[in-house]
Amino acid sequence: MRDFANTAQAQAWNGYEGAHWAAHQDRWDAVNAGFNQPLLDAAAIQTGERVLDIGCGAGATTRLAARAAGEGQALGLDLSAPMLERARAGAARENIPNVSFTHGDAQVHPLTRAGFDVAISRFGIMFFADPVAAFTNIATALRPGGRIAFLSAAEPEGNQWLEALAALGDILPLRGFGAPGEPGMFSLADPGTATDLLARAGFRDVRADHVEAHGTWGRDARDATAFLLDSGPVRHLMGQADPGTRDRARSRLTQWLRPYETGDALRLRGTGWLLTATAPAPAEG
Repeated sequence: MRDFANTAQAQAWNGYEGAHWAAHQDRWDAVNAGFNQPLLDAAAIQTGERVLDIGCGAGATTRLAARAAGEGQALGLDLSAPMLERARAGAARENIPNVSFTHGDAQVHPLTRAGFDVAISRFGIMFFADPVAAFTNIATALRPGGRIAFLSAAEPEGNQWLEALAALGDILPLRGFGAPGEPGMFSLADPGTATDLLARAGFRDVRADHVEAHGTWGRDARDATAFLLDSGPVRHLMGQADPGTRDRARSRLTQWLRPYETGDALRLRGTGWLLTATAPAPAEG
């Protein structure tokens, strides 16, 4: 993977993790869909603009950006070949001609200099091995005064799905969700860290706004339990556990989730930091 500086994440997202997200893209989009409007509002995409979607995954936000751009263009960039395959299929199915997707690492991918007006990301910026390199590369790809609207995961305790999994702590030793300063879901959970990294990459007018949204995790508690226990590091732990332990985990998680059933869906609150900034003007002289 010589074109990928972030080799550990490239291996993960081209392995089980990427295959799982690609296979369940509709479910993951339902989990995160509540954040789409705040992201698009902050991006304020105008017709004719060129949009770069970082960590686009299966392309839901890239397609939304392409529709908002009208006569403009939207390009999705991601490490995961399985997810990009689904992204291209989705764009073809929805007949969106002004969208394209590229397999690459935002830290080093040769993006067109000043080739974009806006860069967006829905939870795709937390996995960089070198965040300053990635943000600097993105800044270079934006025209002077271009803007970003990025979502990163906020405090773990604000996310009810993680509270649910924490209730299994005496059954499954849950780890693997990352911590501030390490590549992973919560690497940018501290807003000061996130804004400092963007400023170091040259961005101006950097700010972080706390947002929350409810996502759909399943039809009911039983369905959501199956989905949660088959995702990420939890799946590995379940695979190592004996049948009795797996049964206990399923039973407890199902009971924990039951109060969140609402008719035909189970919805949980998630939180994020909406990071906005403008790209620097070229140096004088």
